[in-house]
Amino acid sequence: MSTVTVRYLVTDLEAAVAFYRDLLGFEEELRPSPMFAMLYRGDLRLLLSVPGGEVGGGAAMPNGELPAPGGWNRIALKVDDLPATVDELRGKGARFRNDMLTGIGVRQILIQDPSGNIVELFEPLAAYHERSAAR
Repeated sequence: MSTVTVRYLVTDLEAAVAFYRDLLGFEEELRPSPMFAMLYRGDLRLLLSVPGGEVGGGAAMPNGELPAPGGWNRIALKVDDLPATVDELRGKGARFRNDMLTGIGVRQILIQDPSGNIVELFEPLAAYHERSAAR
């Protein structure tokens, strides 16, 4: 499988790197400036950018508008035992946007990073299936 890249805008790079590395198991690959970091978790490359500057993912738009963190788009990370993961993360001070929900194929919950970006944590249930990697 090829690497999938997602960029999140963050207000505090140190806090964001610590959140993804220490709470969600990402590996820090690169941090060339106080405005940018690259992290990996399996085939997911996560780019973290602080808004501002003249170049890069956090650069202002031509009209001067700065990109901002937050919203409802999100990455989804599979976990083996969602209740245990939630308990562990709550013990480490993580903030959740909702309570755990159980649907047809998964159990899920939304956790917020320090800038308010959402990460969906999910545990597959019996009706869940993944697409074959061979295509």
